Amino acid sequence: MRVHIATDHAGMELSSHLITALTAKGYEMVDYGPSAYDAEDDYPSFCINAALAVVADQAAGVDALGIVLGGSGNGEQISANKVKGARAALAWNLDTAKLAREHNDANLVAVGGRQHSVEEATALIEAFLAEPFSNAERHVRRIGKIAAYEATGKVAD
Repeated sequence: MRVHIATDHAGMELSSHLITALTAKGYEMVDYGPSAYDAEDDYPSFCINAALAVVADQAAGVDALGIVLGGSGNGEQISANKVKGARAALAWNLDTAKLAREHNDANLVAVGGRQHSVEEATALIEAFLAEPFSNAERHVRRIGKIAAYEATGKVAD
C-alpha cells in the first residue's frame, strides 16, 4: 500500500518516526513535507497535496491512503477534506481510527502530534491502515450521499 503523509512543524517528529516504522512494515511512504522545521509553516499546502495524491492514486486503482499530522490534527483534517474525494477523519483513540475506515471508508487519517505519545499515535495510524471498509449497504449509501452532495451541491433525502 502507498501511504501519502504530510505534517506541519508540530508533527515533524511523529512524521519522521512513521515514515521509518511504516516503511519497515512494507508500506510505500510518500512524504509531502515539510522538509525542514519552521514554526511559522503553513500546513494547508502540505495536507492538500497529500490528499490530492491519495484521491488521484485511488482513482487510478492504486491501493493508497493518507496521513495528515499537526498539533491537534484539526486544521490538517479540514485542509485535506477540501479536496474533492478526500474523506479525512480525525482519530483520537483506537475505536475512532478503526471506525473511520470500517464505517466511513476514510482515505486519510488526521492525528494530533501534541495529543498523543509517539507510541499511541503510531498505534492509531497502524489500526487505521489495517482496517478494511465493511462495504455494508448502509455505509455505502451514506458515503454515496456525501459524494453526491460534493458533486452537485444538492442534499439528498
